[in-house]
Amino acid sequence: MSSRWADSEADAAESKRRKKEKEEKKRLKLQKQQEEAEAAARAAAQQESRPSKRRRLSNDDEDGESPKEKTDSQRNLLRFEAGGWGPCRHASNFETLNHIEEGSYGWVSRARDLATGQIVALKKIKMDYSQQDGFPITALREIAILQRARHENVVDLQEVVTGNNPNEVILVMPFVEHDLKTLQEDMSEPFLASETKTLLRQLTSALSFLHENFILHRDLKTSNILLSNRGHLKIADFGMARYIPPPGAPLTQLVVTLWYRAPELLLGAETYGTEIDVWSLGCIFAELLLGAPVLQGKNEVDELALIFALCGVPTEKSWPGFWRLPNAKGLKIPRDSSSSLKTASQIRTKFPFLTAAGVDLLSSMLALNPDLRPTAGEVLRHPYFSEAPKPKPMELFPTFPSKAGQERRRKASPNAPKRGDAQGLQNLDFSSIFANREEQAGAGFQLRVV
Repeated sequence: MSSRWADSEADAAESKRRKKEKEEKKRLKLQKQQEEAEAAARAAAQQESRPSKRRRLSNDDEDGESPKEKTDSQRNLLRFEAGGWGPCRHASNFETLNHIEEGSYGWVSRARDLATGQIVALKKIKMDYSQQDGFPITALREIAILQRARHENVVDLQEVVTGNNPNEVILVMPFVEHDLKTLQEDMSEPFLASETKTLLRQLTSALSFLHENFILHRDLKTSNILLSNRGHLKIADFGMARYIPPPGAPLTQLVVTLWYRAPELLLGAETYGTEIDVWSLGCIFAELLLGAPVLQGKNEVDELALIFALCGVPTEKSWPGFWRLPNAKGLKIPRDSSSSLKTASQIRTKFPFLTAAGVDLLSSMLALNPDLRPTAGEVLRHPYFSEAPKPKPMELFPTFPSKAGQERRRKASPNAPKRGDAQGLQNLDFSSIFANREEQAGAGFQLRVV
């Protein structure tokens, strides 16, 4: 007979159940510890990659993010196809309208872009096949400089296209209605003082930009300066331009058109700088005042004589080292000459309507000694531009018919009668109007009908 305290089958089953429940609790506890460890590791990694804590703003939400940041995080990125290398367009994409002019380094014509309808100017580069040196260095310099010289008063190079011949290279630029040379030839009177200041300031601003970027134009003249009907001026034709070399490096002497060439170039200077562009700027300033070039020499000797007549004879005191220039040895000028003319007095006589500040500015730009000429930046800060009359706004500039655009000049119409001119009508003699006409006989005066 068994004891009643002995384990029964029910007791064994209960013990087995408790043991299983204990093991399940242990497993769940271990699983929870593992999950907590993984969560802590993830939080530590996020804390390391998170940027430094920023100050919470009043308009941030509870999460600490501003509405703008939430919008940016939800915004989808737009992808665009980036530009790359590709072939140049062909000249057949342009319709040539008319020829404008032929320069030293290319032919310029007016054309229409068939794709956009825009009127542009096409400059076909001249190729010199006699020297067999490949692509002209002048064209390479012009393209490189125009791509870098992005200024409101410098002509914009839009693109380079090719022609039927692989050697045909054409520069595409915006069309501008006038150049100053052609425009002044058609004007009955020079520009007003306020208009001259506006043109000179724009030209000097572009020249200052070029010099600050170490670019020499070396051919500033009115035919290379474009003017739109809105009074917007642009420098063009960079065929002779180049970057300024290191000090002392020899340069080409035969640069700048004769009427705008500085005296040191005429005397054979092998090194020069931005001063030659400032001399050309002074010649253009004088031309705007007179309406015609002021130093129209027939050759180098005649040009130098005109310069000395206007700016005085150089001396060792006014221009140190003048006699050491290559071509100065042939001049018949006494070294001890003390009767040199004063530039300011000659300019005051040549330009009687120019103010004292204008005479001072023009005299400084046309100084024989290159070291005494101002920089383009100093010209812009001269008091001449701040005195009356102030520079005229470009919007108020007069418009002219464009020869390059083949616009016809309108016939001048008579003006309205002025007050007080009626008294002169009593002394007019009309007897010669019909002097060679036959009259019909009869009462009164009658004309024969032809």
